[in-house]
Amino acid sequence: MNTFLHRSEDRGHAQIGWLDSKHSFSFGSWYNPKYMGVGSLRVINDDTIAAHNGFGTHPHDNMEILTCVLQGTISHKDTMGNERHIHAGEWQLMSAGTGVQHSEINNGDTPVHMLQIWVIPNVRDAEPNYQQVERDPKKSPNEWLLIAGPHDDALMHIRQDAEIKAAYLEKGHSLPVKATQKFNYVHVIEGEIDIAGQLIKAGDAYLFDEDTTINANENSQFIWFDLSN
Repeated sequence: MNTFLHRSEDRGHAQIGWLDSKHSFSFGSWYNPKYMGVGSLRVINDDTIAAHNGFGTHPHDNMEILTCVLQGTISHKDTMGNERHIHAGEWQLMSAGTGVQHSEINNGDTPVHMLQIWVIPNVRDAEPNYQQVERDPKKSPNEWLLIAGPHDDALMHIRQDAEIKAAYLEKGHSLPVKATQKFNYVHVIEGEIDIAGQLIKAGDAYLFDEDTTINANENSQFIWFDLSN
């Protein structure tokens, strides 16, 4: 099995007052040629946003931008006309396409903890699109939840040959991983899992290319990126 363990402490770290952000891959002012993404997966930012702060209106184009809210509520507004609140347990996918401007603001009195994930699309200059779903893996433990993918069986459609699956695995339970595509990348949000004898903790990620099994050493939440390129 060809594998790579990406430890949490090897992530970039940016703190600018209201934002505490850890970057799995090179982002903004943090650059490390060793961490430039995995296939079409380009960004995993682990963001904590202080109360009454956030990202003001800014542009994106030709990027699939997935937001996973873990704690609190983030308020979204964009030039497609969407004004939404994304609560903990909900996911948002914004396909920027030809271009869109948006803001993500924490209007609450407590911090928001969320992941922002960018995937490079396989089609350029498509019409921008917005999708949002509620799918909290803690409400359906010990099973894979297909959050986004290129086909109709996914809750949200992503413009890439990629599937993004989430799970909450209770201590002592296991889940199989069928490695049907080129890159399989598991990012741990909380807890500790074991893959082929490798201990993977919160903030860590593991890249592999063969079928395997994920075992939970403690209650754990994680995301599996199943990428063809």
